[in-house]
Parts: sequence; C-alpha cells; structure tokens
Amino acid sequence: MSILDSIYNTVLEGKRHEIEGLVKRALEEGFSATDIIEKALRPAMDEVGLRFSQAEFFLPDLILAAEATKRAISYLKPLLGERDVVSQQETVVIGTVQGDLHDIGKNLVIATLEGTGYRVVDLGVDVAPERFVEAVREHNPAVVGFSALLSTTMVNIPRTIAALEEAGLREGRLVAVGGAPVTQRNADEWQAEIYAPDAGTAARIVTEKLAARRQCV
Repeated sequence: MSILDSIYNTVLEGKRHEIEGLVKRALEEGFSATDIIEKALRPAMDEVGLRFSQAEFFLPDLILAAEATKRAISYLKPLLGERDVVSQQETVVIGTVQGDLHDIGKNLVIATLEGTGYRVVDLGVDVAPERFVEAVREHNPAVVGFSALLSTTMVNIPRTIAALEEAGLREGRLVAVGGAPVTQRNADEWQAEIYAPDAGTAARIVTEKLAARRQCV
C-alpha cells in the first residue's frame, strides 16, 4: 500500500491523531503538498460524503474524517505556493437565515468544507439579510450558503438572495441552499446554483460547481 493510500484510509477511518505523521512521511517520500491533497485528502472526503449520503457513515464518522483532513491541510499549508490548490480555494460565507436558530446541519457542512480546504466564514444563526450583505461585501466569497431547518423560516432564503441582488452582490458568485425543508425545486425557483440534500455531499457539490464555473471563464 502506498503512503497516499494510507492517508486516504486514515481519513476514512477518522484517525486524526495519525494523519500528520503520514503526511510527513509522504513529503519525505517526495510527494508534493498538492499531490497529497488532490490524490489522497480530497478523494477521501468525497468518499466520506458519498458513504454518509448512502447511510453507510454516520455523523461521528463525518466529523472525525473532516477533522483528520483539516489537520492534514493545516500541516501542509505552509508548504503551498501561491499557485497551489489550497491557497486558491475560494471563500464560502454561510449562515442560518433570520428567524431560525438551528445550526447542526450548517456546522456539519462547515466541517466538510473546511476539511476539503475551503476558507469558511460562519455567520451563525438568525442572520438578517443585511448581515449577509455586509459579509459578502467584506469577504467577497465565491459561494454564499443559506441554511434553514423550518418551513416557516425558509421563506427568508429567497428574501436574503433578493437583498444580495439589490446590493449588486449576487452576480459573480454561487448561491448554495440547504436544510430539512429545502428541495431541489426550491433551489431552482430561487435560482440557486447549488443544492445539497445533506452535509456529506455539500463540499463535493461546491467543488464540482466551482470547477465547472472556472472552466467556463
């Protein structure tokens, strides 16, 4: 088994205390930081998300795998140059919309995004449209994520998207939506580019959509 296979399996097993040692070994064997990310860490998190969506993995598995990956990427960051993958990973601004105090799903999405190397700005819960506008203006994210757990609060997702449009901040970035009552149909109605049915697949879908957008530029 190669060292990259060992890193991949260690992420799947959520062995966060072992990951740095394996990453160090991979570097000593001549693999670049980008090799480790693209050939081991990111595929592992994709597999974790797939298994989670298929109910083969559960919340503890997802959290431990994300933590292992975050540790590995933190170890590798000082070695990455300006053109390397993680240093170019876009920012994601995310929050639970106004009136909704639930954040478990949102926090799991954040864990998978950070585990994949994204910079995440977490606005928390009960976030007013004005706060989203302010954060987007400040951080210039590639993706803005809106979460809602209640059918009574999900109406604030399109209202917040409209606030971004009115502020001239909608164009040039992707909108992501999710939460228990939210469906693909809702995402289509709101013209949101990204819909994730669960936290496990969110990072993979974000990565795929961003890659597709870069190819179109």
